[in-house]
Amino acid sequence: MTDSRRVLVLNGPNLRRLGVREPDVYGAATFADLEELCRDTARRLDLHAEVRQTDDEAELVRWIHEAADERVPVVLNPAAFTHYSYALHDAIAQRTAPLVEVHITNPATREEFRHTSVVASVATGTIAGFGFTSYVLALQAIAAELAA
Repeated sequence: MTDSRRVLVLNGPNLRRLGVREPDVYGAATFADLEELCRDTARRLDLHAEVRQTDDEAELVRWIHEAADERVPVVLNPAAFTHYSYALHDAIAQRTAPLVEVHITNPATREEFRHTSVVASVATGTIAGFGFTSYVLALQAIAAELAA
């Protein structure tokens, strides 16, 4: 496998709290479980997933810049940044490879403030509401984009 099969799986604020944060909403699985699922799924798709999480908006923007500079595809769960981070929007607009926005829950069925994504318009696509399977579907989409 070459470096051209690298994909960044980037996660925003509070996602490292999976398993303890609102398990009735996000389930009992942990961030470590999500990391394992993403790496295993990527391997099956002949990809190499680097899974990262940050609560820092600036760090997430830097990672998006890294992906753009290196032409690396991204699976991105921007979490709360989805709804207000124009800095993240502007960074994603510079992307040079596919970027799939993912959400564990379906934001459209939740609180009103979650109904707007400021990053969706610059993403290749959005997958939401399928729990951790949203990440599996996003990685499959990235593999298909790379094969096209």
